[in-house]
Amino acid sequence: MKSTPFPGQLNTYHGKVRDVYYIENELLVMIASNRISAFDVILPEPIPFKGQVLNQIAAYMLAATQDICPNWLLNTPAPHVAIGKKCTPFKIEMVVRGNLVGHAWRTYHSGARILCGVHLPEGMQENDFFPTPIITPSTKASEGHDEDISKEEIIKQGLASAADWDILEKYALALFQRGKEIAAKQGLILVDTKYEFGKIGDTIYLMDEIHTPDSSRYFYADGFEERQIKKEKQKQLSKEFVREWLIQNNFMGKEGQKVPHMSAEWIDTISKRYIELYEQVIGEKFIPQQLSEEETYQLVCASLEKLT
Repeated sequence: MKSTPFPGQLNTYHGKVRDVYYIENELLVMIASNRISAFDVILPEPIPFKGQVLNQIAAYMLAATQDICPNWLLNTPAPHVAIGKKCTPFKIEMVVRGNLVGHAWRTYHSGARILCGVHLPEGMQENDFFPTPIITPSTKASEGHDEDISKEEIIKQGLASAADWDILEKYALALFQRGKEIAAKQGLILVDTKYEFGKIGDTIYLMDEIHTPDSSRYFYADGFEERQIKKEKQKQLSKEFVREWLIQNNFMGKEGQKVPHMSAEWIDTISKRYIELYEQVIGEKFIPQQLSEEETYQLVCASLEKLT
């Protein structure tokens, strides 16, 4: 983004994939970049239209869940930009899992049967549904890797009070259920996701993006059971294919490991997979838009003028 500050801008934060601008202690301008991260590491090449995909899916999902809990979003003045309320964040991520995949599967496959204080059933295979969705929180690290944490440890460390935890748990499970219902209408299964929450005064708000390929995993519902019976790999829409490619190329974000080269063809493949997820989840054709920094700046300034 250009160096000229937005009206009322106090400071900025450059995250792994988003740039956040704080406006007069009340508002946030969140710009979804085309950066991509995996294993808590920013990969060296941007992915075309990724920011637009994430921002527009998040805006759609926030609108579709605003009856469940308050959320931070006020306006989306540009395809890759959101403006919303500034909250004091809980330093945890509420990870909800409907199926045994990803980190949960790797933990389970190692022989462990407890994840974040949650007991996992015996006799499961990769991608199986849990009897009911489970919450496996993680700490929200400002740098480095997020860490698994239990409900009990969250309360003990004061990351959330017991009363706040009850609300966070209720909201997370209800949001996940709504996400599954939305996905099912499009022939998809919402497999797992993460939510971030914050407070304004005593009110808890849903923050950030939800149900996007960066925060969620989707399977195609058609043929799911047959693939499970045959123990075949599930057809999925998520960022997991990027993680799998990195693992195959001996990178998991560990010290001393080097991010493999990303060819132009591979970057194009990732971009197309993000667009595919947009079209599958939203059920509409993706219309790519590229704005200059100046155009984005002017749109944000016009929106801020109306909101402040």
